[in-house]
Amino acid sequence: MGYGFGGLLLVVGLILALAVTDSVNGVDLTMVGWIMTVVGVVILALSAITNNRARGARSVSTTTHADGTQSVSERRTDV
Repeated sequence: MGYGFGGLLLVVGLILALAVTDSVNGVDLTMVGWIMTVVGVVILALSAITNNRARGARSVSTTTHADGTQSVSERRTDV
């Protein structure tokens, strides 16, 4: 989902919760706005956590064998 969708939910939710005074029959727009705001904040937090987790250190090494073939190995370490 990412930062964009989380930010969109956050902005639209805050607009619904704080700025909209219209009413829809059977729907509390203020509560819908607060729910969208909370979901947007959760998505932003999860996006930040998962993006930072994926940035571990990695090392790539290439080995040339006696017959001329090469093999590449990659090692990831979480920091």
